[in-house]
Amino acid sequence: QVQLVESGGGLVQPGGSLRLSCTASGMILRINVMAWYRQVPGKERELVAGISNGGTTNYADSVKGRFTISRDNAKNTVYLEMNSLKPEDTALYYCNAQSIATVRVNYRELWGQGTLVTVSS
Repeated sequence: QVQLVESGGGLVQPGGSLRLSCTASGMILRINVMAWYRQVPGKERELVAGISNGGTTNYADSVKGRFTISRDNAKNTVYLEMNSLKPEDTALYYCNAQSIATVRVNYRELWGQGTLVTVSS
């Protein structure tokens, strides 16, 4: 069974930085896309950034130039480096993995449980 476990959320002042991590556990052979989404109460979950197995990235316009997504395929881990944080970045951040191949079964999509990021003075 594959699980996604996030870490790194917390409280930070405006202008500060945080680094989120998400590791996929299990007998994983390959993960096609890994991504970060975020959601605030009353709004739909939105894509923050995504990265393919080959390293191609995409970002929401609202975070371009401030956030950087990266991954370590050997560790099945994706990172989100968040700089120049704003109060509007406050949200529950979810890790997402797509097209996961394991030694026993393949998964179309998996989600982590979320880690809270609060940007406030």
